[in-house]
Amino acid sequence: MLTETASLTLQFPSSPRGAQRARRHAVRWMEERGFPPASDVSCAVALVVGELAANAVQHGRVPGREFGLRLAVDRAAGLLRVEVADAASARRLPTAAPSSSPDGESGRGLLLVDVLAVRWGSTPRSPVGKTVWAELCLQI
Repeated sequence: MLTETASLTLQFPSSPRGAQRARRHAVRWMEERGFPPASDVSCAVALVVGELAANAVQHGRVPGREFGLRLAVDRAAGLLRVEVADAASARRLPTAAPSSSPDGESGRGLLLVDVLAVRWGSTPRSPVGKTVWAELCLQI
């Protein structure tokens, strides 16, 4: 687990608009930490948060339940941890980045996460749901 020097925890509606808001909040929070929106780090965070939030909305949505976003910066370790939690059953945990057809319109999101993150994975939540997390280097 990361030694936190700063963190953010928010809840969003399980909708495409909620995923968009999560990404915007993440970029704004990173800017407050000294990473301008056009920086490589902020762009990587926007992509990872956007993908994990979109997956939570598309694959982890439970009617009437929100999804959670947590960001934690550990400047000493040079890492940012992104966590997106949803209420979907633990049997739908991602195990690896899927392969994608070059002509397909989806399926590349976790490939992007895999490339941008130092490491990523998922953990079950109690009593229901999962948290998908990714750790990104603060110096890209």
